[in-house]
Amino acid sequence: MARMLNTAKRSSLPTFDANEMIKCIKRLIQIDREWIPHSTTSSLYIRPTLIGTDPSLGVASPNQALLYVLLCPVGPYFTSGFKPISLLADPQYVRAWPGGCGAMKMGANYAPTIYIQKQSELLGHQQVLWLYGADHQLTEVGTMNIFVFMMNKAGERELVTPPLEGLILPGVTRLSLLELAREWKEFRVVERTITMAEVVEAHAEKRILEIFGAGTACVVCPISSISYQGRELNIPRSESSLSERFFKTMSDIHYGRLQHPWAVDIE
Repeated sequence: MARMLNTAKRSSLPTFDANEMIKCIKRLIQIDREWIPHSTTSSLYIRPTLIGTDPSLGVASPNQALLYVLLCPVGPYFTSGFKPISLLADPQYVRAWPGGCGAMKMGANYAPTIYIQKQSELLGHQQVLWLYGADHQLTEVGTMNIFVFMMNKAGERELVTPPLEGLILPGVTRLSLLELAREWKEFRVVERTITMAEVVEAHAEKRILEIFGAGTACVVCPISSISYQGRELNIPRSESSLSERFFKTMSDIHYGRLQHPWAVDIE
């Protein structure tokens, strides 16, 4: 709700009472509970939406707006299941830039990415790794946040994800994984800028342990390879991978197999 309110403000849309909105969503789910799939590979997708509804065309703050919620039963985000995907990393395409709205959950962040996504599919990839700047900073992967699990130069295991500095969406799943990792206290957890040069170097030195994306729809998605400037970086992944551990833990919380404060009671 906090992210939606920030987006509303950035879009010159009216704000609303977040707690009341959550109550409305809970009531809606109670009413439509029969639409919840009885499956551990499917779920009920909840999409709160806020749009301007002025009966006119123009570039201005709306005088009227509609806040509503869509519910939809969905299957797995990737039909192949929990399997690694390949990425196209082409620095000529940019998803967001400083001072823009890359950190906001709005349609303007998604529509321009569809064409590039289709181009990556024609080249045999499943998603796009979005880069930024002359140093080719990693920002997001498709509509997911990205994580790099690696050995740093000091010989420590380190989980790295780009910082929240306006270029990337503050993903809810991103925050959840960071909190879980910090609770486990088994490796360093760092929010910092990471570039393709660092990834290429770590890959050459066999310090990359795995790379994965994280988002609401897919939860966690491992990366098998990255196509970047004429080279193919094949990303390793062990049988007992961190991405799979994250996926299992998050799924157990989602389906009530693991009690956790994040879970919200509907009744």
